[in-house]
Amino acid sequence: MRRLAFVLRPGWLILAAVVAGFAYMCFTVLAPWQLGKNESTSERNQLIEDSVDADPVPITDLLDGDAATEWQKVYAEGRYVPDSTVLVRLRHLDGAPAYGVLAAFTLTDGRTVLVDRGLIAAVDGSQPPPIEPAPTGTHRVEARVRASENIDPERAPAVQNGIPHVYSIDVPQETTVLGLPLTPVPVGERGAYLQLSEDQPGAFTPVPLPQLDSGPYLSYGLQWLAFGIMAPLGLGYFAWAEIRERRKSRAPAQPEPDAPESEPATKEARLADRYGRTPR
Repeated sequence: MRRLAFVLRPGWLILAAVVAGFAYMCFTVLAPWQLGKNESTSERNQLIEDSVDADPVPITDLLDGDAATEWQKVYAEGRYVPDSTVLVRLRHLDGAPAYGVLAAFTLTDGRTVLVDRGLIAAVDGSQPPPIEPAPTGTHRVEARVRASENIDPERAPAVQNGIPHVYSIDVPQETTVLGLPLTPVPVGERGAYLQLSEDQPGAFTPVPLPQLDSGPYLSYGLQWLAFGIMAPLGLGYFAWAEIRERRKSRAPAQPEPDAPESEPATKEARLADRYGRTPR
């Protein structure tokens, strides 16, 4: 045990605590975080792939209790609510600043849902352009179900030129902003809205579908697991190296062997060496 007493020194104790904390974070936070993102991304991609060739279902079926999933194709019949435009800031269209355009849509059964009409490019990179009103009359629109986004509490809704501006598409938030009883599609914790497909009545440029790429999350997760294993192993290696060096420093020094005397090169030199004569 005396050989391991050095690990109780403050420097080694601090190093061991750092390594243990790092390994704990790798196994309980960092690796699960990346692996969880990989799983959620894979699930999202599978939902999108399944929806590509699927036929749209009536939105009323989902509102009445049928199983609903994000990215599912639906169709709705009804009318746009006049003066229900809401602009979403901090969007992008073809790499340039843009706005998302939301509106309320009343179904033929009287329920009202939130609809994302699509994207419009900003004017001068920062100002919203004039918004074309939604078409009047009864329409049949096709869309995809999208879960409400997270709300940033530090970015409250505002009104500019008589039009509400928000920073996220969230059904409960837009219910308050518009003062309308919006019915959320039962997806996610805060419900879902409808994202219009291309060439639908009242649609602008549709929000593009995400790329079906799992991303680097799986490899990142495996790397964090490897780091969590390598850190304690590295600490053990340094401790073993310290023990080895201490053993070497305590080992007694071995005497160096005497150098062998060289034999005289010639017979005369050997005789002179034997009898003490000086060779000629």
